[in-house]
Amino acid sequence: MLRRLPFLAIVLLSSIALADDASKPKPTAPPEPKGMKVITDAQDLSAWDGDMRMWSIKDGIIRGETTKDIVAKGNTFLVLKDTVLKDFELRIAFRIKAGNSGIQYRSILVPAKPDAENKWVVGGYQAEVENTPGKVGFLYHERGRGWVCNVGDKVEIGDDAKPKVVGKLGDKAALGETYKKGDWNEYVIICKGNHIKHYLNGYQTVDVIDNDPKNRLMEGIFALQIHSGPPMVVEFKDIRIKHMDEAGDKK
Repeated sequence: MLRRLPFLAIVLLSSIALADDASKPKPTAPPEPKGMKVITDAQDLSAWDGDMRMWSIKDGIIRGETTKDIVAKGNTFLVLKDTVLKDFELRIAFRIKAGNSGIQYRSILVPAKPDAENKWVVGGYQAEVENTPGKVGFLYHERGRGWVCNVGDKVEIGDDAKPKVVGKLGDKAALGETYKKGDWNEYVIICKGNHIKHYLNGYQTVDVIDNDPKNRLMEGIFALQIHSGPPMVVEFKDIRIKHMDEAGDKK
């Protein structure tokens, strides 16, 4: 014989379910605009500059790999030539199972010494790429201010170069659950003026207003990172970029 739950118990369980649903992040990434330029439709890396011992492309997938014999002497980068990012929307898929990588935008190529083994050193804004839920998706300033914004935070950076959390986008752990470990994930990165947004798999992970005139970057190069350390493999595909005009409208 079925026993009916008391009315108060039903109300309580429903309230718990609704509260749990409310705590879950909601996908908020804008739909992909028309006319994005595909960067990975070539079958070679002639449009890129980097240490080609570590980089290759096949079927539109860019692969960065280090081994016991091919070691990165410091963080090294694959730089997209003849491209400057100002106000833009970037969409890119990545896959990584071990190691550390990143997506550089509005960045600079650091001059290297003539005899340097690693001539591809980049500094600037970086969207973190690693196989760590709750960490992948944050904003880092490579060779600059370092850690800028954690996953789930809204941050404003003052002219003292110090990030200040001014709000929340969601729970860091809950956002981490939207990451697909060891599988393909997609970033959407939108920069308009000094406002930066990261979305990972449709969920916004960071929101930054950079009011630091000395250290912020309003334009710069685009590059992909191989981090120094143990052997690793990182892959990127479906790279699309849309530039915006000075009024903020997408071309």
